[in-house]
Amino acid sequence: MGLTKQYLRYVSCGNFNIIANPGCNLAFVTLEGQVGRFVAVGACEHIIIWDLRLGEKAQVLLGEKSVATYLCPSPNKRNLAVGYMDGNIQIYDLKSGDIINIFSGHHSEVTALCYDNFGHKLASGSKDTDVIVWDTVAEIGLCRLSGHTGPITQLVFMLGLCRLSGHTGPITQLVFMLEQPVLITSSKDMLVKFWDLDTQHCFKSLVGHKTEIWGLTLMKDDQYLVTGCSDGELRIWKLSQRLTDNENKVDQLSLKLELAHLEESDDNSYLLQCHKAGSLLRQGKGRVVFMHSDESGQILACHGTDMQIEIFYFCTDSEAQSRLKKRIKKEKKRQNTEPQSSSNTDNLELSLKDEVKRLTTIKLSSKPKSLHTLLGNGGELRLSVVLSNNTVELYSLQVNIKQEDTKCLRTISTQGHHSEVRAVAFSSDNLAVVSGSAESVKIWNKTSQACLRTVKTGYVLSLAFVPGDRHVLAGLKNGTLLIIDISAGDILEEISAHSAELWSICQQPNMRGCATGGGDNTVKFWQFELIVEEASESKTKVLSLLHTRTLKLEDSVLCVRISPNSKFVAVALLDSTVKIFFLDSFKFYLSLYGHKLPVLSMDISSDSALIATGSADRNLKIWGMDFGDCHKSIFAHDDSITAVQFVPRTHYIFSSGKDGKVKQWDADAFVKITTLQGHAGEAWSLSVSPNGQHVVSCGSDKVLRMYEKTEQVLVLQDEEEEEREAQDNLVTGEQTAVPGQPGLNLPSKKTVGSEKAAESILECLEVCEKYKEQLADHAALQAASTQALPLPTAPPLMQALNVSTPNDYFLETIKRIRTSDLEEALILLPFPSVCEILQILPALVMRGDNTELVCRLLVFLLKIHHTPIVANNSLLSVLKQLQKSAMVKVEELRDLIGYNYHGMQFLQHHIENAEGIQLFRDVAIERSKSEKKRKTREKLKRSVMVLNT
Repeated sequence: MGLTKQYLRYVSCGNFNIIANPGCNLAFVTLEGQVGRFVAVGACEHIIIWDLRLGEKAQVLLGEKSVATYLCPSPNKRNLAVGYMDGNIQIYDLKSGDIINIFSGHHSEVTALCYDNFGHKLASGSKDTDVIVWDTVAEIGLCRLSGHTGPITQLVFMLGLCRLSGHTGPITQLVFMLEQPVLITSSKDMLVKFWDLDTQHCFKSLVGHKTEIWGLTLMKDDQYLVTGCSDGELRIWKLSQRLTDNENKVDQLSLKLELAHLEESDDNSYLLQCHKAGSLLRQGKGRVVFMHSDESGQILACHGTDMQIEIFYFCTDSEAQSRLKKRIKKEKKRQNTEPQSSSNTDNLELSLKDEVKRLTTIKLSSKPKSLHTLLGNGGELRLSVVLSNNTVELYSLQVNIKQEDTKCLRTISTQGHHSEVRAVAFSSDNLAVVSGSAESVKIWNKTSQACLRTVKTGYVLSLAFVPGDRHVLAGLKNGTLLIIDISAGDILEEISAHSAELWSICQQPNMRGCATGGGDNTVKFWQFELIVEEASESKTKVLSLLHTRTLKLEDSVLCVRISPNSKFVAVALLDSTVKIFFLDSFKFYLSLYGHKLPVLSMDISSDSALIATGSADRNLKIWGMDFGDCHKSIFAHDDSITAVQFVPRTHYIFSSGKDGKVKQWDADAFVKITTLQGHAGEAWSLSVSPNGQHVVSCGSDKVLRMYEKTEQVLVLQDEEEEEREAQDNLVTGEQTAVPGQPGLNLPSKKTVGSEKAAESILECLEVCEKYKEQLADHAALQAASTQALPLPTAPPLMQALNVSTPNDYFLETIKRIRTSDLEEALILLPFPSVCEILQILPALVMRGDNTELVCRLLVFLLKIHHTPIVANNSLLSVLKQLQKSAMVKVEELRDLIGYNYHGMQFLQHHIENAEGIQLFRDVAIERSKSEKKRKTREKLKRSVMVLNT
C-alpha cells in the first residue's frame, strides 16, 4: 500500500525555563578539577550542571524520554549515575557528557542510588521494593535483593569488619578493614535491613521505628547510623562488631563501653551489633524530607516540610573528650555552688551531648526539596539546596567558628518561573516567546532559549503579543488586563477589564484591537490607541486600550476566538456550548452543542472553514463554520483538553491536555499524526508559531518545551505500530526467572533492547548456517574440479561488519550487544540455537582474543540450560573440549595480567628509588591514614585507662 499523504515530523529542539526539578535531588560534581563550584540537578529528562560561581549552565547531559529522579556521583568524581522514572539507570561521563552504560532492572521509579567506596558497585532502590546491586566494571547486575514490602527510600554501603591481633604487648587493637561490604537499606515499611552481599541475604533488621523511614546515613567512619522518620526526632544507632569467646580479656574491656547498652533483643550471632544510642530532636516540622552527610561523615544536614535546614556536627574523638571535660568541669562547679546536689561527676561518660553539636539553622525563602553538603579543608561547609519554587541556592558556613551565621553565596532563580506556567504565546516575527505564571511574565529568545525580560505580575491566565511585537497583553486571575512594554520590562497600564477571571485574549484580524473573555459573563472588545503620557515632559506616546463594545452572555466565558475573515466571533461558555455571533452586529448565528463538559479551548482555521473545540470531556470536535455541523468527534486525550490551535494555512491541529501529552491531528482525514514528548504533569497551554515551523508548550512541571518542524517524512503506519508496541508494554512487569532454578531472579529485566539483541543473534545464526552450506558446496565442487573455483560471496550483513568468516561474524554480533542486555537476550533464545552457539564456542575460545566475553557466554548458557545440555549426548564432546581449552586460556590470561601487574610494580619501585619521589600519591588517602592512626592512638590510651581503673 503506497503513501497517500506525507507529513513532516516535529521533534523536540530544547527545554527551557526549568532550573531544577524538585522531584530529583542535587549533587556537587567535579569538573576541570574544581570542587564545590559545580552542582548537578535534574531537569525533567536532562541533567543540568550549574556553575555556581557564574550562575550559568556549565553542561547539559541529555536524557531520553523519562524524567530523572535521583543523582549519585561516583567516588572517582568522573561519572554520574542517574536514575529515571521508568526504572533505568544511566551512567554519564562528566568530561565528555556521553552515556557510558545503561542498567535496566527496575520496574518503576528509581528512588535511591549509592556507590561503594571504590566505585566498583552501584546499589539502586526503587518503588518496586527491590534493591539491585550492579557491577560497574563488568557492566552487569550482580544480585537482586528482595525483602522490603514498601518503596526503598535510602541505601548506603558499609565496610565489613574484621579483627586483627598484631601487637606483641598485652593490648591488641581493633581496626577496621575491607572484608565484605554490607549494604544498609531503609524503606517505607518501617524497617532498616542489613544485607550481606556475599551470601545475598538479610542478616539483621531494625524494627524500632513506628513510622515510615525517609532518610538514612552513616556518620563518623561508620560508627553511627542515623535514621529519619515521620516524627520529630533523628534516631542514632551505634554500630559495633560482635565479640567471640576466644577474644582477649583486654579486648573485651576496651569494647565494654561500646557494647554496654546492647538491647536484650540483639542477637549476638550477628556480624554487626546495632543498638540505639539516642535521638536528636529536630526543630523542623513534618517528616524528614531529605537527609545527607558529607564524605567525611561529620556533617549531617536534614530538613522537613517547613522552610529551614538543620545542621549537626559529629565531633572527632579529641573534640568529644574536650567537650566531656568541659561538662565535668561545669558539673563540679555546679556542685560547689549547690551543696545539696548529689550527682557524681566520676560516673560521667561520653554521650551524644558530647559527640554531636547543633550548628546554625538555615532559614529559607521557600520549602527545600533536597540538599548536598561539602566540607572543605579549612572548615568551610558548602551547602547547596533545591527549593520548591524552581530555585537553586548555595550557602557557606564556617564550622569551627561558634555561632557563625550562614552566607548565601549564589542564588539561581531568574532563569525560570517559580510556579507552574499557565500561558505561552509566539510573536508575529517568530523570534520571541512569552510565558506567564502565578508571579511573573517572561520573554524568551526562541533561538538561544534565554530569558530576555522578567516582569513581576499577578496570576497570569492568558497572553498575547500586540502587533509590532513591542508590547504584550496579559490577562490575570483577578480580571485585570496588563499592557507590558518588552523593551523596558515595565507594566504600562493596568486595566480592570473584568470582575472575574480573564480567561482568553484574542487579536482582531485587522490588527487594530483585541477581544477578551472573562468569568463575568462578558466579552469585551478593545481598540489599540496611542495616548500622550501626562507625567512625561517630552510628551511621548504610549500604548493603551480603548473599550469599544461589550457582548453580554448568560454564562462564564472560557474562550474567545474571532474568525480570520473578520465575520464571526466564537464564544465558549460554561454551559458546554459554543455560540457563534456575527462580529459586526453581535447577532446570533450558530450554537455548537455536543460536548458533555465545558469547552476549555478552541481555534478557527486560517480559511475560516473549520473550528476545533477541546473540552473537559476529553473529546476534540471538528465543526464546519458554514452550517455548524460536527465533522468528527475524536477521543483525543486521557484528561481534559487545555489547548487547541491550528497550524497557520493548514488544517493540522495541535492539542494539549492535562494528561501531559501534546498531539498533532489532521482535521481533514480525522487521524492522529503523532504524539510529541509531553510534560510530567498537566500541559496547560501551547502556541504555534505564525510560520508553522515551531510549537511551544508549557505545563505544571515548569518546563517550556520547544518542537521544530523537520524535513523527515512521517509515516502513519509506523507511528501506529510504535504506539501499539508501547501499549503492549514490551518491558515485562515480572522478574526474569532462571529456568530450572526456582527462586533465582536475574537483576535485569526484559526490554526492547534485549529482544532486539536476541533477534540479532538468531539472524546471525541463520546467516552463518546458510554461508556454511555455501562453503561446503564450494568445497565439494572444488574437490571434483581440477581448476580453482572462486569462493562464494559473503552475505551483505557480513560485508557490512567487515568480517569474512562465520565465527568472526558471530563474535562481532555478540560484541555489539549491550552488556546489560546480553543475559536477557540469551534467555530468550530457543534451545536449538543454544546448541548451535555451544558448537561455535570451541573455535572462539582457542582464538584467545576475547576470552572473557566467550567464557561469560559459556558459563551463563550452562547455568540456565544445564539439564538439557548434559542430557544431550552430541554435546558431551563439545563440553569436554570447552573444559580443557577454557581452563588453559583463562590461566594464560591470568598469568598475563599478573605478569604485567608485577612488572609495573617493579618499574614503580625502580623509579621511586632512583628519583626519590612517590608515584600515584593520593592526598586524601594519606590524610585518612593519618587520621586513622591518630584515632588508633586515642583508643589505645583509653584502653590503658580502663585497665588502670
